Amino acid sequence: MAYPSPPPDPVITTDLVSLDSGLGTDKQAVIAALAQRLTDSGRAADATALRDAALDRENRSATGLPGGIAIPHCRDKTVTSAALAFARLDPKVDFGAPDGPADLVFLIAAPEGAGTEHMKLLSSLARALVRPEFVAALRAAASADEVIALVGEVIGGQPATSPDTPVPEPAPAPSDRHAGSAESQPVSKRSALSDEVSPERTIVAVTACPTGIAHTYMAADALVAAGERAGVTVRVETQGSSGGTPLSAETIAAAHAVIFATDVGVRGRERFAGKPVIESGVKRAINEPDTMVDEALRAARNPVAGTVSGSTRPAADPAPPALGWGTRLRQILLTGVSYMIPFVAAGGLLIALGFLLAGYEIAENAQNIVLDNSITALPAGGLTTYLGAVLYQLGTLAFSFLVPALAGYIAFAIADRPGLAPGFTAGAVAVFVGAGFLGGLVGGLVAGFAALWVAKLPVPHWARGLMPVVVIPLFASLLVGALMFIILGKPLAAVTSGLTDWLNSLTGTSVLTLGAILGLMMCFDLGGPVNKAAYAFAVAGLSVTDPASLRIMAAVMAAGMVPPLAMALSTAVRPRLFTAAQRENGKAAWLLGASFISEGAIPFAAADPLRVIPSMMAGGAVTGALIMATETTLSAPHGGIFVFFAVGHIAWFLAALAAGTVVGALCVIAAKELIEPRSAAAAVPTTV
Repeated sequence: MAYPSPPPDPVITTDLVSLDSGLGTDKQAVIAALAQRLTDSGRAADATALRDAALDRENRSATGLPGGIAIPHCRDKTVTSAALAFARLDPKVDFGAPDGPADLVFLIAAPEGAGTEHMKLLSSLARALVRPEFVAALRAAASADEVIALVGEVIGGQPATSPDTPVPEPAPAPSDRHAGSAESQPVSKRSALSDEVSPERTIVAVTACPTGIAHTYMAADALVAAGERAGVTVRVETQGSSGGTPLSAETIAAAHAVIFATDVGVRGRERFAGKPVIESGVKRAINEPDTMVDEALRAARNPVAGTVSGSTRPAADPAPPALGWGTRLRQILLTGVSYMIPFVAAGGLLIALGFLLAGYEIAENAQNIVLDNSITALPAGGLTTYLGAVLYQLGTLAFSFLVPALAGYIAFAIADRPGLAPGFTAGAVAVFVGAGFLGGLVGGLVAGFAALWVAKLPVPHWARGLMPVVVIPLFASLLVGALMFIILGKPLAAVTSGLTDWLNSLTGTSVLTLGAILGLMMCFDLGGPVNKAAYAFAVAGLSVTDPASLRIMAAVMAAGMVPPLAMALSTAVRPRLFTAAQRENGKAAWLLGASFISEGAIPFAAADPLRVIPSMMAGGAVTGALIMATETTLSAPHGGIFVFFAVGHIAWFLAALAAGTVVGALCVIAAKELIEPRSAAAAVPTTV
């Protein structure tokens, strides 16, 4: 039968199918061959750009799946229509699957602006690949036409045929035909908890991968099927390219546990606050869905212990890959810093605007001007002085939340919402006793673990409802407050004061060394923990009455602007060293770097870290050292070129920034010209 309003182009045709042939000995060669087929068929304008886009996605996370399957995929502007290329390989090729090489490979290509309907078709194919019968049929197919008919069946009516092949009847929607329904699985594969947990139990999950074409939906189906085998209901919100229906507030409220299987941030994560959570990358949900459902069920039985992450497992069970304490501590601290930064940006920019209107002397009497005057009774300096004082005071108040927000959200990362009150209290005490940023770090950690300890105290069943709202905040605040006032506060304040005095005493080569170190840190991981540590160090000590802190702030911001600007310059000077997609990223990097968004260089660093990151660090070190040597200052913590009015010695700031940008660009060009990448250069050549 004919289908209503079919898309104009078939997703796959016979010329895009390769059966039982060898396309190469590694995944780069296989992807290149399939990309060439898509280009030859008119589905893409540039085979090299398509190959590079697929390999870039591959480098971020291997696309090999258990069972001899691989699904390299990408979205790229050179793709003219959504399409599939299929190869049944002989010999097999390694795509990074845990159980060995793959013999079935689908290259999924989508335009950057692919419509929802096309993305749904591609995701339907990905979901079918978790069905054993579909995979077996692909291996048994005797011709390209049989492969096309199988694909057309699972994508529900999209013409995926050669002109002479009849269009198949539509198959049931993939969401109703999960691989491995409870009936099709051996009894031994049912969850070990299926007899321990009530069948009314419900788990909600969110799945997401960077591209949002394949893994997102395969993980969703795998988790639903695992829930069926465990005798529980799993409801999944897919945050992918083909859209999806968000989980309702009622569904989330009724859930006993949450699974986040994502390689990117969860949109609307706050909706799940207070629920026991299991987290992993999206591929683990495909490879080990039964294990993840078991972990979620165990976390549901011990919600306090499982609320933050992880689960409680019997000793006999093989433990999932666990986060080390170093990684966990880094995540905790970065959570605090990430929530602190909005206060820094808003408060710092308001203070800088106050200086712009009323001059730096406003810092001495802004409070009096605001309290003693109004818009109808202006001070001696007139309207600009009054508005400058208002902006300065408003920024100062916002800035005063810096340390409490840091401590509060560090505690939140450890103990969830019950940790907020003791964490903010610890931060306020740190400010009160003069312990500053360091006191906020320590106080937040103490508050979080204190809240976690109080939460584990045995209480009567009737009192459990009061624990997160009253008991935990009360006793954890008492504990951390006493520790900060009586034991920790004064030593931390002494360390903070000593550090400030040391910075103010630096001269000569010591200043250059500090600037270079800050520059290296800002360019090391481009928005990661090392970058954030340097930035937090600068903003925490920022004070208009402290020249050393203003020089440090200038060094940090200028060095943080270097990576995107250096990559933008290098793509303009030597475009042949970069892919088409990277050249486009280079154009955007000019504005990102000028705006002090270091993350603008991440696409380049992710694709070639060993040659790009050291080059960026060299440029950042030069800029940082020059800023410190020339006594350039900055009184605003963010904004790039948009806060030049807050820069002292603007000419030196621009000179240092230009020097670091040129050094970084020259280094990355030299590295790409002279140093071979680790992967075989012949397999993935660079072209103009």
